[in-house]
Amino acid sequence: MQGFPIPVKAVVLDLDGTLLDTAPDIAEAAQRMLRDLGMVSVDLGKIRSFIGNGIANLVKRALTGEMHGKADNTLFAKALPLFEKHYDEVLHRETRPYPGVMEGLKALRDAGYTLVCITNKAQRFTLPLLEAMGMKDDFDLILSGDSLPRKKPDPLPLRYAAIYYEAEPKDLLLVGDSLNDSLAARAAGCPVVLLPYGYNGGKDVREQDCDAVIDSLPEVLKLIKKT
Repeated sequence: MQGFPIPVKAVVLDLDGTLLDTAPDIAEAAQRMLRDLGMVSVDLGKIRSFIGNGIANLVKRALTGEMHGKADNTLFAKALPLFEKHYDEVLHRETRPYPGVMEGLKALRDAGYTLVCITNKAQRFTLPLLEAMGMKDDFDLILSGDSLPRKKPDPLPLRYAAIYYEAEPKDLLLVGDSLNDSLAARAAGCPVVLLPYGYNGGKDVREQDCDAVIDSLPEVLKLIKKT
């Protein structure tokens, strides 16, 4: 655990479940996919628990109704493009920033912090979504799930961001909502702060290895100082 305030050069933010509540539109795309396949729908609560490891894993979970279900390869190959098509159609119909997010981003920028977005969402969805939410210009660097060979919980995206800014991983603070975020941060050597309202497989983030849990993004400012 860190002693606060932590000296940081950049604040790294997760997207789904941290900045944006994307679950309603993801669930709608999944339901349309399942209807196309003649399969039973999955409720929003279960879909929320499936979010966080990229679209391929979400589709497999929707097909099987299980977090670690093994989807038939032929069915998965048919389902994935259907999901992607439908998600393109509904990408930001119901998606909204969580309370405090827009204020938090502005306060961090005004305080002079470099902001980075690292998400497991594919770039084809990440960039249009950030644009639609009016957030794209807040970030100096955006790394999507397919920007690099590996994604969270692998530490590669965080290490890449550190190298990009000629910093050490310990100089980046990761703000996220899930086990993926805490695992990636610990593996990279970054401090990590979690928000409790996002997508963590239905589990309480307070049970995870993190340096703090905060209720809303503006609270980050109390925990950091410029290095």
